[in-house]
Amino acid sequence: MPFEELPDAITLFFGEALFFKKRNILLLQILPLGTLYSSTQRCTLWSQFRIHSPDLLFFIMKLIVGLGNPESQYIGTRHNIGFSAVEALADSFGAKFGKGKGKYLTAKINHRKEQVIIIKPMTYMNLSGHAVVAAMNFYKIERNAILVICDDLNLPLGSIRLRAKGSAGGQNGLKHIIESLGSEEYARLRIGIRLDEQPLNSFSSFVLGKFSDNERGVMEKILPVCRDAALDFAINGIEHTMNHYNKPVS
Repeated sequence: MPFEELPDAITLFFGEALFFKKRNILLLQILPLGTLYSSTQRCTLWSQFRIHSPDLLFFIMKLIVGLGNPESQYIGTRHNIGFSAVEALADSFGAKFGKGKGKYLTAKINHRKEQVIIIKPMTYMNLSGHAVVAAMNFYKIERNAILVICDDLNLPLGSIRLRAKGSAGGQNGLKHIIESLGSEEYARLRIGIRLDEQPLNSFSSFVLGKFSDNERGVMEKILPVCRDAALDFAINGIEHTMNHYNKPVS
């Protein structure tokens, strides 16, 4: 049923969002949900509505995840660039991280009236999926509304790559999230850390090593781009973000 043919004042539920149609205008209110519709009815209505109104992703709460390792000894390491990216995102809105309802720190921002949840898993990189699932369950967020930001040893320093889904590519945080979700279908933003002249005899010692002064200079240019890409994802979705940010960073 097309949107225009849905009955006036029809109510649609998704997570904590209440949508209702009035005079062919979609209105949104965030409130505790009742049980006016059964879960089956809600799913049916939602499926019909999403087919005919794909831009509705704009209204869904988003989750931005930065991967890294807790403890001060990992600050400034290549493996923690995901933490740095979400910290830069939160800082740009004056948001502070606090303890979440799980093994993660969380901050909340509002961008163009869109609520965005930002988390830093405190589980260590290899168990990141536990924190992601806990946050998704608490905030009732689906896979298509999450973006994971992490380092990537396969990409050269100073580059980024966005994908809507895919394998872990050797990144253990992504690997554990895939295992925890039972799916590869979630968006990710990878930040390149590979040095062309670097003989990588030991991958672990390299990724856990700290950025050099030159590398930090490159990252200072990359992090604002990552922030903008994450905000674009929150508003427009992953396809739009890939089209606009999968290009060399100037």
